[in-house]
Amino acid sequence: MKLFNKLFGAMDSFSETRLRKSARNIGRRHFLAKTGVLLVGTGVMPLLPFNRGMSSAYAAEKATTDDTDCSYWRYCALDGNLCSSSGGTVTTCPAGSEASKVSWVGTCLNPHDNKNYLVSYNDCCGKATVSNSVNCFTSQGERPGYRMGLHNDINWCMANTNKGYYCTVATLVGIANE
Repeated sequence: MKLFNKLFGAMDSFSETRLRKSARNIGRRHFLAKTGVLLVGTGVMPLLPFNRGMSSAYAAEKATTDDTDCSYWRYCALDGNLCSSSGGTVTTCPAGSEASKVSWVGTCLNPHDNKNYLVSYNDCCGKATVSNSVNCFTSQGERPGYRMGLHNDINWCMANTNKGYYCTVATLVGIANE
């Protein structure tokens, strides 16, 4: 018992000495300033731009007519499961799911006629995700999260009654003005 008392006494004395020394050298204002910088820095971090270098820059580089392949030209800004591989088509949601009420847009180059098209991406909501569906991660022209209509990492089913994400369709809106 005496050994434990000596050990705890030594630890107590060492801790007290170190804390008193740091209190003499580092004032409350210094601590508050550093804490404030840390809190503001963590709050601002999500607003900083980010790079998605792991994705391909342009989905249209290798032209394909297969709408179940991520390199299909309409999918240049799509991030999610393809409805064309989940029981739907490029433009229609599978049975039992409904299109999201909000969407994001992208401008994709059609390699066959060399024109840019405005593409609306709608998430299909209301069913559980299919495990064997094709998942694409193409972010050509995507902007940071504070530009909501151009950001593809959001669950756009948030405006629907059933918020479960299933897949994404790519509907042509028209030719983009140049």
